[in-house]
Amino acid sequence: MFGRRTGEPSAPKLAGPPAAAGAAPPKSAPAAMKQAQSAKTPANSAPAAPTRVEIAETKRRHSEEYYDVKTTVFNALIDTIDLTQLAKLDGAAAREEIRDIVSEIIQIKNVVMSIAEQEELLEDICNDVLGYGPLEPLLARDDIADIMVNGCNTTFIEVGGKVQQTGVRFADNQQLMNICQRIVSQVGRRVDESSPICDARLPDGSRVNVIAPPLAIDGPCLTIRKFKKDRLKLENLVKFGSISPASKTILEIIGRVRCNILISGGTGSGKTTLLNCLTGSIDMEERIITCEDSAELQLQQPHVVRLETRPPNLEGEGEIKMRDLIKNCLRMRPERIIVGEVRGPEAFDLLQAMNTGHDGSMGTLHANSPREAISRLESMIMMGGYALPVKTIREMIAGSVDVIVQASRLRDGSRKITHITEVCGMEGDVITLQNIIVFDITGQDANDKIIGRHRSTGIARPRFWDRAEYYNEEGRLAEALAASEARDANGNPMGDQNG
Repeated sequence: MFGRRTGEPSAPKLAGPPAAAGAAPPKSAPAAMKQAQSAKTPANSAPAAPTRVEIAETKRRHSEEYYDVKTTVFNALIDTIDLTQLAKLDGAAAREEIRDIVSEIIQIKNVVMSIAEQEELLEDICNDVLGYGPLEPLLARDDIADIMVNGCNTTFIEVGGKVQQTGVRFADNQQLMNICQRIVSQVGRRVDESSPICDARLPDGSRVNVIAPPLAIDGPCLTIRKFKKDRLKLENLVKFGSISPASKTILEIIGRVRCNILISGGTGSGKTTLLNCLTGSIDMEERIITCEDSAELQLQQPHVVRLETRPPNLEGEGEIKMRDLIKNCLRMRPERIIVGEVRGPEAFDLLQAMNTGHDGSMGTLHANSPREAISRLESMIMMGGYALPVKTIREMIAGSVDVIVQASRLRDGSRKITHITEVCGMEGDVITLQNIIVFDITGQDANDKIIGRHRSTGIARPRFWDRAEYYNEEGRLAEALAASEARDANGNPMGDQNG
């Protein structure tokens, strides 16, 4: 349908040595594969989960001969197939069509391969034509958090908080660059020598960063922060040990009663994941507007408007910054504004929104503690060139932000919510904070995994108690705080109210 077959006039240019007279026609590769697979797998059986052997296959490095054969077959496929017709098919049909044609090319060229090698070659070529080439096996794995490609020959992944090298490689830097361009072009962006740095995203929201030559000396560098296929909820964070059940209840109440929340944390600490989880507490009837550099949030509410910044064009014009999006939000009748990450002067606009009736707004920023998050907010507001006294800026912060949630990545690779902290107000020129929940490290086990517990600091009535009463959540809040309270050997509460 989409390429000439063996009996058509152009087939001789792909032909190999003639078959011996009277020889039986060779069985086609797909038929042989189906026969081999049917012998191993019972009919109607469910696909098996990936085994250690299959994962190891992803890591192994192919020989140069494999890549030579792959290049030859791939070039023959491009000469044969009609890409315009292929584009009209859905993904599954296009993949099946490519497999059929590649199987015939392998047969015509008399390539000697085992069934397993041939199946792997078919899959690799399908990934090159329809997907992201050698990255596809890694993107399919749900246990990988980050993929880091440092040039065509070196690829690292993060699994379980630990970084490890894989055997995944690309044919050359040009193939890697083509895949990078394919990824960023899907969201209307570009990466080349004139614009060598680009932030983009995959269709599932996974964050992508590309830096290309001449800035990247050893070839294009591609970094992908993968999102899990199933959207995480706060219940999942409890299962992972990132937070206790009582602390999860407190976070649910904070989100439900429309507190203004800042999520603070270092790089890779899980800020965006936590923000996604917190948005699950928002009522389905509310109108939510999200502002992001790359659209990553996966809100489940029906009334969501997603906005994304835009980089400048070749002439350096047409840039839309985060500040522009937040300012426009205020004219769109939002009930909540969610900012993916606050990096600069847009902090002033977000605080203005929080302070003008848009309760329940949320955002993330980079900081290593709740106190440092306040300092960073001050610095980002000053970056905007506002000639405001420091005390005025701090009063704005104290009047806008209700709760700071601190996420941290610990030395064993685990991610924990280490603080749930209230912003209490001002004492003189200082913003006062009080911890509601803190994470205490108590030791480590035989596998060097950190052991600890989330405990209440003894605050019986947080400042958002009145909000909880308004939403009829004060009973749940009191129970959660009591369940988190640490006690000494005599059963007496051990409160610590220092901010």
